[in-house]
Amino acid sequence: MRHFLDTYFPQLNNFAHNDIFKNINQVWDPLKNLDKVITRILAEDPTGDQIESVSGLTIDTSSSVKSIVVKRWIKLETPIISQALEIRIDSGTVLEPTAIIKGPSVIGKNNDIRQGSYLRGNIVVGNNCVIGHCTEIKNSILMNHVEAGHFNYIGDSILGSFVNMGAGSRLANVQFRGLKEKMDDTINDIKIPIENKLISTGFSKLGSIIGDNVEIGCNAVLSPGTLIGKDNWIYPNCTVSKGFHPPGHFITPSEHKSKSRKK
Repeated sequence: MRHFLDTYFPQLNNFAHNDIFKNINQVWDPLKNLDKVITRILAEDPTGDQIESVSGLTIDTSSSVKSIVVKRWIKLETPIISQALEIRIDSGTVLEPTAIIKGPSVIGKNNDIRQGSYLRGNIVVGNNCVIGHCTEIKNSILMNHVEAGHFNYIGDSILGSFVNMGAGSRLANVQFRGLKEKMDDTINDIKIPIENKLISTGFSKLGSIIGDNVEIGCNAVLSPGTLIGKDNWIYPNCTVSKGFHPPGHFITPSEHKSKSRKK
């Protein structure tokens, strides 16, 4: 675990649910049973069900996965929870109209869940995060002070504290499939090159692991199985290949030659 702290998440101790990372072998392991972890977190909460009684939230039971739809601007003065929906949202969080939140989801304090955002379940969100317009998240962990403010996709990923996703940046989670996979309706497990070895993740869908204080420029795309160490800056319009990218680097397009000159 010390390796993961040093390389990715030096601020992990400030994340309320840091026990998710105990006794893991690979940094992506917390995603394997995230639904069960969230169910445990919810079961340990003594707060009685409250979501159903909050004015401005509509409970949608038309699909197999129950969800809430936000109908008006709400700032939560106290935490709200529904064991039936498997959703908990802490105090200080602002919910804007048309946001959709599916369970199981645990959302911390003082977050902005903005208009048109889509939280598809299996989500743990820390404190002081921004989940913005047209941002979609599923099966992911966001620690504290994560900003995904505009047109972002976060699938099967872990984001450390103070990660900023520029507008339109995306964490892809499904690799290209061959014809046989499509015909058989299967997806092969994602394998990541680490230290000259291909490591099978055990996931057919895996996005990115993003360390603390990483800046991701606008319209950047991270390939499935990308591991970004802490303190990296990823330039706009960059496609980042799968594998491990060590801390403290600039990641730029291979033909990054932009410069200003007189007309």
